[in-house]
Amino acid sequence: MPELIIKYKSKKTLEALKDLAKYFNFSIISPSGSRNSGRKIINGVTIIPGNSSIDVSELSEIFTGKGLNAKQLRNQAWQRSM
Repeated sequence: MPELIIKYKSKKTLEALKDLAKYFNFSIISPSGSRNSGRKIINGVTIIPGNSSIDVSELSEIFTGKGLNAKQLRNQAWQRSM
């Protein structure tokens, strides 16, 4: 079944959507009850929170003093081939 995310500011908007749901046969599911609880969707990509128990201190030896620049890495490494 197709899904649509609607963001609203007012509770009146939610009430209006609930009334429309009765007539147009669609369901409204609150974020706390959805299957993606704890996850966030941005531009269709599901963002999963990181695990803070992972120790990444060993990676500092690899990247320290290399003069790496995030913008330069994106331009060089993430090029799309057409």
